[in-house]
Amino acid sequence: MITKPDKNIVRKKRHGRVRKNLFGTAERPRLNVFRSNKNIYAQLIDDINGITVASASTADKDLNIGAGSNVENAEKVGEAIAKRALDKGYKSVVFDRGGYLYHGRVKALADAAREAGLEF
Repeated sequence: MITKPDKNIVRKKRHGRVRKNLFGTAERPRLNVFRSNKNIYAQLIDDINGITVASASTADKDLNIGAGSNVENAEKVGEAIAKRALDKGYKSVVFDRGGYLYHGRVKALADAAREAGLEF
């Protein structure tokens, strides 16, 4: 019997290949995206110090986003992470798509963050 490969394991392998050349600094943090079936999450990470600078997700209570991981909610999360980054003084970031295709929710989040003022 032929078994289907686990999509998350394949994604993690793809993410590892990208991450070996991609890192965030204190001046230019990494904008990481994680997508689940129910939510979408974005974090600004300083890899040198090993800290999360800012984060936003559809699970945040203060954003008043209905639960769900669709394109509209991804756009709202992108705007929120950009606003939080700009409030902390970060204008330029390194985009890390997390091994996902740059399409759909991931693309919507990135485009919304760009429109809100982040450069990547």
